[in-house]
Amino acid sequence: MRPVCYSVAMSLDGYIAGPNGEADWIVVDPEIDFGALFARFDTVLLGRKSYEAARQQGGGGSMPGMKSYVFSSTLRQADCKGATLSNDPRETVRALKEQPGKAIWLFGGGGLFRSLLELGLVDQVQVGIVPVLLGEGLPLVEHPSKLAKLRLAKHRVYAKTGTVLLDYELAAAPAARSGRGGGPARVRSRG
Repeated sequence: MRPVCYSVAMSLDGYIAGPNGEADWIVVDPEIDFGALFARFDTVLLGRKSYEAARQQGGGGSMPGMKSYVFSSTLRQADCKGATLSNDPRETVRALKEQPGKAIWLFGGGGLFRSLLELGLVDQVQVGIVPVLLGEGLPLVEHPSKLAKLRLAKHRVYAKTGTVLLDYELAAAPAARSGRGGGPARVRSRG
């Protein structure tokens, strides 16, 4: 079965983009072999916002040499030239995982990551931590999200820029968060 890997750059304070989707804060370390990083993938998954941001940057929204899948309930197939549109991430990603091929790159964003994580369809998380504090922006995973335990598979520090690359595997399926005592969280109303 092909793994789904959420591979993304993140600020030290947990954001994958600035408040307006900007990524100009991402420092590209000359020692990072992006060719090798991307060569392990032949399929890319994008949420609507990530797809539209990629299109605005002139990439057409698809990645060279990869099959692109866009998940949206508002776009139409005609809006996604060079990509396959789906409004059913559960069935589409399950079917992709069963097909022969390389790993599947979950490009983003945080909402699609949260959805696929909660469906138990994410196998790996690769985060390049860039030494910058944004203060606000788009979080690594949209809130609210369920608890997901990870196991460190490997790591590498890039001394020239201070970037740290962390590779994790999911240790267990995501679980619902609970309040004290292990029972369900309780909401108290003021009154």
